Amino acid sequence: MAGTELLPIAFFEGRFVPIQEAKVSIATHALQYGTGVFAGIRGYLDRDGQTINIFRLPDHTRRLLQSARLLRAELPYDAESLGELIVELVRQNAPRTDVYIRPFVYKADLEIGPKLKGVRDELAIYMLPMQEYLPITHPIRLMTTSWMRTVDVVIPSRAKVCGAYVNSAFAKDQAMECGFDDAIMLNHHGKVAEGSAANLFIVRNGTLITTPVTADILEGITRRTILEFAHDLGIPVEVREIDRSELYICDEAFLCGTGVQISPIGNIDGRTVGTGEIGPITARLQQLYLAVVRGEDTPYRHYLTRVAVAREAGAR
Repeated sequence: MAGTELLPIAFFEGRFVPIQEAKVSIATHALQYGTGVFAGIRGYLDRDGQTINIFRLPDHTRRLLQSARLLRAELPYDAESLGELIVELVRQNAPRTDVYIRPFVYKADLEIGPKLKGVRDELAIYMLPMQEYLPITHPIRLMTTSWMRTVDVVIPSRAKVCGAYVNSAFAKDQAMECGFDDAIMLNHHGKVAEGSAANLFIVRNGTLITTPVTADILEGITRRTILEFAHDLGIPVEVREIDRSELYICDEAFLCGTGVQISPIGNIDGRTVGTGEIGPITARLQQLYLAVVRGEDTPYRHYLTRVAVAREAGAR
């Protein structure tokens, strides 16, 4: 899980500052109306112990700016310069463990009224230590929640809109109070969408299956990575609608995302998935993913932005 302490330096409204100074007013528009978007980016401590491997940083910065466009947010950064800020923040914090990086674009004016245009936009970025968000070494238990995933014409799920995550909170709360680890959400057609905050894959008869980006899901970067891995490993793939009943007869299932990584599912709605253990396709994909992010010699090293963080002896 995430650590309890934020790392000491943040980027806040144009400056690198101590995290204690990165504060907004109680009257901030984004706090009142959820008018912000964010990204979740993982940095993994390399096997050398002196480098943080930021996974698919350009993809994350591009998606953040696309999300910002949906909120009509205008920033003086492009994807490349935003990535440079994140790299510098990692350098200044010099973490010696896996980290989670949270860029946040938000409507910053102290203004009443739910609107988008004409409200000042700002950027903040902070970091915190993070290990497992959900277990990856043993299967988890999920339930299909009664809360429906938000529809694109209500709040687009393809963007990480802050206010939309109340939808995820309702779903996860219900699942956890019923004794499960997380939730599976259906869309307005009654088809499977995704987890509360992660994309979903199932395996049937040796074929890896996931829902399309038009099924009210986040356009996941880890999801896209898994599809690429599967193609390269020769695993058949289908991107299509998934019926709820398929969850009960599939051979394997897993959640994927920046936070959850690849988290195997052993039980859905009280029904055992496959053998109840980590399936062979899930295991192959997870093993490759972890090898890539830890900096092992793979064909996917170009997905890593490597940041040297070794401190000199005696440094803080």
